[in-house]
Amino acid sequence: MSDREAPEEETAGEPGEFDTERTREHRRVDRHPTPGPRNSLQRWTDAKHPLRVAFNYALIVAARHSPSLRLKSWLLRRTGVTVGAGVSWGLESTPDVFWPELITVEDDAIIGYDATLLCHEFLQDEYRTGEIRIGERAMVGAGAVVLPGVEIGADAQVAANSLVAGDVPPGETWAGVPAEPIDSVDD
Repeated sequence: MSDREAPEEETAGEPGEFDTERTREHRRVDRHPTPGPRNSLQRWTDAKHPLRVAFNYALIVAARHSPSLRLKSWLLRRTGVTVGAGVSWGLESTPDVFWPELITVEDDAIIGYDATLLCHEFLQDEYRTGEIRIGERAMVGAGAVVLPGVEIGADAQVAANSLVAGDVPPGETWAGVPAEPIDSVDD
């Protein structure tokens, strides 16, 4: 058994605890069934008011292109994102347009260039929503995608172009698609 495989009897811990990769994935995601023969994206207006999405989109586009970190944080707070002190948003970084209020980025965290924080997934028969929490001084690399329900711990690092589908424990570095822990090299 590898270091990342969990024994069969291990179960999910309390919310906010870091446990095995298998139990972390989508533990904090809410499922919303959608009726009818079409995929859930066809019914997005039943999930969120179109004017709210348009408002969020306008502010997020402005924030994505602004070189001012203070203006980015101010604009994103207007959409409902919880932004801590000293947070840095890279150009083109994109929080969720539908549910930005489900995102918390704690003090001094960095969201890299063109990183995406997705709090929703529209699927065939349902859509899913989940909070995203980026811990203090955590770093999300350029082009990384963070999926719903993910918690990235304090001082953790996510490498560029990674797909984060499970929690990243505090102080760890993860990379890849899907993102996995990187073994540290002793000097």
